[in-house]
Amino acid sequence: MKRTILLTVAFTLSVAATVLAAGDEVNGNAYFKKSELPDMTKILPPFPAFESARFVADQSQHLWGKLMRQDEARAAQAQRDAVYSMQTVIDEMGPLFGLEITKEGTPEIYSILQDVCASCDSIYHDAKATFNRQRPYAYYDEGTLIPEKEEKHRYEGSYPSGHTVFFWTSALLLSDINQTNEAMEKLLARGYEFGQSRVIAGYHWQSDVDAGRMAGSVLYQLIRNHERFIGQLANARAEFAEKTGSATRITDAPRTQQQNASARVYRLDGTPADDSSRGILIQHDQKYVRK
Repeated sequence: MKRTILLTVAFTLSVAATVLAAGDEVNGNAYFKKSELPDMTKILPPFPAFESARFVADQSQHLWGKLMRQDEARAAQAQRDAVYSMQTVIDEMGPLFGLEITKEGTPEIYSILQDVCASCDSIYHDAKATFNRQRPYAYYDEGTLIPEKEEKHRYEGSYPSGHTVFFWTSALLLSDINQTNEAMEKLLARGYEFGQSRVIAGYHWQSDVDAGRMAGSVLYQLIRNHERFIGQLANARAEFAEKTGSATRITDAPRTQQQNASARVYRLDGTPADDSSRGILIQHDQKYVRK
């Protein structure tokens, strides 16, 4: 009996360690409480009424999604995209980001991603409950690409799409750290596809996904003005530049501003820097790399 208990405890601890080692938005430090965020029901338009002219577009996209399931690669992608976790962000967007994201190897980037992911639920949770829209697979009483989740979500509101909020906001963040055109194009395109995966999987109408992107954009705009985030973003950009040996666009902006005598530049130890200074510098309360 004792052996069984010990084995159970050991297994539980092993699983817990594995979970904590992976990307885990649950342990992030959200930037806002739900009460501090705007009411998305006052920002989003009402979802298309069932059997209305606007609903025809949603029905058309639902049929498109079912056709896309016949593409094995796209169907597999939609199934991966159904896993709502920071680890999915890392696995799917990391290769496009240009740098492997890990807690140990890129602590600044990992931390800011964790905090942004932890902030997503609060922006859409109440709106989903208020709108309480029926999901497409429940409306048609049919199956989905993720059958094991159908009963759990059958009576949960569909509008806006929470998965879309989560992954679109993550894409906005990563493209804000690596600001090169190539990375931004790939990251935002992949962020867009996460939303379309919800249509393909059968869990959301297209208008749910569109509203999710809008909610994610509202949230990211608010986060971007948060004092803690501003410092984290500067650190994440500096870490990216240091790890990859290349600077993002933030590097160029301070160099242009140096022409203004009031734009003072400092080293990390707080001493003034001059034109010959190299390494990680601070200007306008933001860190950047000068080679």
